[in-house]
Amino acid sequence: MSDSVSKGLFERASKVIPGGVNSPVRAFRAVGGEPVFVKAAHGARIVGADGREYIDYVGSWGPAILGHAEPSVVAAVQKVLADGLSFGAPTELEVRFAEAVIAAVPSIELLRSVSSGTEATMSAIRVARGFTKRELFVKFEGCYHGHADHLLVKAGSGLATFGVPDSAGVPESVARGTLTLAYNDTAALRALFEARGREIAAVIVEPVVGNMGCVPPEPGFLAAIISLCEAHGAVAIFDEVMTGFRLARGGAQERFGLKPHLTTLGKICGGGMPLAVYGGRRDIMQVVAPLGPVYQAGTLSGNPAAVTAGLATLARLDAALYERLEALGAALETGLREAAGAGACVQRVGSMITLFFTPGPVRSWADAKACDTARFAKFHRGLLERGVYWPPSQFEAAFISGVHTPEDVARTVKAAAEALA
Repeated sequence: MSDSVSKGLFERASKVIPGGVNSPVRAFRAVGGEPVFVKAAHGARIVGADGREYIDYVGSWGPAILGHAEPSVVAAVQKVLADGLSFGAPTELEVRFAEAVIAAVPSIELLRSVSSGTEATMSAIRVARGFTKRELFVKFEGCYHGHADHLLVKAGSGLATFGVPDSAGVPESVARGTLTLAYNDTAALRALFEARGREIAAVIVEPVVGNMGCVPPEPGFLAAIISLCEAHGAVAIFDEVMTGFRLARGGAQERFGLKPHLTTLGKICGGGMPLAVYGGRRDIMQVVAPLGPVYQAGTLSGNPAAVTAGLATLARLDAALYERLEALGAALETGLREAAGAGACVQRVGSMITLFFTPGPVRSWADAKACDTARFAKFHRGLLERGVYWPPSQFEAAFISGVHTPEDVARTVKAAAEALA
């Protein structure tokens, strides 16, 4: 497939933006070729700069659960814009938004609105440290929690080894506060708490990983995180920036029947606008300024345009939507599994799905790294040629929206079979 318009735009962009993109995965480095520049999106379709249409399974990396440019969301935002974009002062809209989130996610008793998932996770960890008066926190390899310095850390050589930076520009002194374990390794987490429990402020986890592809938790893993934190006076943080409002109205914690101490939300809660949330147990959140000593602020936090998009989106998230997403997801999972055959595996939770080019199952980052990424790149190019826009990385989950149709799924499965052949 050749898109001369996108190619020209990418050449222009590369002269003024690092790598030609404002977020690395958009550059298509993992799959080859130039990225598709998008000029419009409606429903389950995006339209490239050359006018070509694609069935979209990226969905702005998760927010578009109702489809792109959902009319009621667009209308609500257009209406509120007439009264101003941002005030840097409190509004009734942000109160209504907070009330709606708390009603949907019972573990959240107090919350703060911010503008990005990175802000939310960064702030949640700061709150946990301020509440516990401890410095260390635990993350899991393959889980992505934004680009704050202390979150861009990979595992050391053992349980007692502090993390080392996974990005240039991250000081080793910052990385030393981060301990990294394998996802789904309950035994290792238990051993770490036995060795250093008095030093650990928090454990942060994607309850269903989406940033090494869709990787579900093993039975008991998430519950163990919460129970170990409670036993040792630490804070369990569920990073539901991706899973919040996607796997259920109440997120992964509703789906699995769990109650973390702090939660971060993003993507869907902003309806496509820059909006995220961190919140949780009242006594923990009361350390946030001006109530307590933990400082966090943001000029655009809770701005009327963003919270209006969020409110309009949350109003549409009903039981019928999740039933539809589950049915579409199951059909796509079955079709992709049949098309891929041996040597690949399909993993799905609700409307998050990944075709891994490894026999699987994929339970951790070590498993994910065994994937045949060259084969994935060919698969991705084959889908693109056939009008299907799939995430341009083996290690990113795909997303289904409520406006995808059974016909879209059938066409996608046919394209996948042809691409794999």
